[in-house]
Amino acid sequence: MATRLPTDYDTRREALATYFDSTARQAWIDLTSDAKVSGIRATVRAGREEMRGLLLSWLPDDLRRTHVLDAGCGTGALTIAAACRGAEVTGIDVAAGLVEVARERTPSFIGHGRIHWKSGDMLDPALGSFAHVVAMDSLIHYQPEDLVAALAELAQRTTRSILFTFAPRTRLLATMHSIGKAFPKSDRSPAIVPTAEDDLRERLAALPGWSIGRSRRVSSGFYTSQALELVRHG
Repeated sequence: MATRLPTDYDTRREALATYFDSTARQAWIDLTSDAKVSGIRATVRAGREEMRGLLLSWLPDDLRRTHVLDAGCGTGALTIAAACRGAEVTGIDVAAGLVEVARERTPSFIGHGRIHWKSGDMLDPALGSFAHVVAMDSLIHYQPEDLVAALAELAQRTTRSILFTFAPRTRLLATMHSIGKAFPKSDRSPAIVPTAEDDLRERLAALPGWSIGRSRRVSSGFYTSQALELVRHG
């Protein structure tokens, strides 16, 4: 499989960085804290917490001496949880402001774990190699071809598993996506791209050395996301 990313990936990444470091920064800080939020955002918070727990359950309980990449770490909840299992975690996000929040929220004691907070591109080869990569809701804004190309880039530097989420193509998400394209607003979040699971699986089948493992959908009010596991074999 070719791993040269379409140029749309860079354009979309820059749009996400701008949005999450400006318009959405405070909302995202509130969403990922104990702050009171609206009923709609409360369902999103609950869904994200369930998804984070699911992805963490797919990682080994003992992560000592294990390198993990949290690709799109946001305010760092998953990064911190993995570090508390003993992992050496690189938490990276395009939004430098959210990474600063993550750094501030890091507890003083995380056991045997270590955290390296970084802002920038999750696909940067300079980040090094990892046993496990987790990309929770950080690829849901990309077209399927960009999503799979990003996974192919990550696969080159991953030795055991890649856990990621995508927005499953449901009637509700497809309608919301169409409305978003028809009525763009400058302060709206970059659109979530609904992706058909069958199409995604077909594309991933061409990824050499990898097979598809577990899959599970999480739905909570306005939050719908599907987790998929890629496992290295051979």
